[in-house]
Amino acid sequence: MGVLTPEILLRAYAVGLFPMAETADDPELFWVDPDWRGVLPLDGFHLPRRLARRVRQNPFTVTVDQDFAAVVDGCAERTGSRRETWINGQIRELYAALHAMGRAHSVECWRGGRLVGGLYGVHIGAAFFGESMFMRETDASKVALVHLVARLIKGGFRLLDTQFVTDHLAGFGTVEVPKAQYRRLLARAIAVEAELPAEMSDADALAVLAG
Repeated sequence: MGVLTPEILLRAYAVGLFPMAETADDPELFWVDPDWRGVLPLDGFHLPRRLARRVRQNPFTVTVDQDFAAVVDGCAERTGSRRETWINGQIRELYAALHAMGRAHSVECWRGGRLVGGLYGVHIGAAFFGESMFMRETDASKVALVHLVARLIKGGFRLLDTQFVTDHLAGFGTVEVPKAQYRRLLARAIAVEAELPAEMSDADALAVLAG
């Protein structure tokens, strides 16, 4: 791939590419350009009733961009259900640089001052490219996703790219779209500006999602 800079990375996202590594121990990266792309329509987000009740209980303190590096670390952790990860050293450095530029964001869930879940992604115009999520307590990553979607809607975003569709993401309404359609959605989204709100309560998030 040659020398990859944050600026090149942003240009790649803007045309539909994203990088991955084979494993966390592999120093090399490769570009991914799927024929079918995972997209979570912001106007079609499905909030399961059980999760809505969970959010109403205010189980976590939710923040934005309070500890980006720790969220990436959490996403890179090997667990019993995730024996391998694609987040290598170069990924960490590049996305930390994007975060410093205001182009990558994290959503964190805390309990008792301990980070128990979260997610991170890249922001260009009114497009948000979800990269990875993790949880150390039940529902922490799901609550982070609820807050992300509510903030994206509130901030005027038009596209939430999930890269791929998993059973987990499909339960929230994520769909696959062909590459050509995705690129049209992407072009329209990055042509306008949007901002991710930093402050939002659980009640406010649920109100936004309720329309």
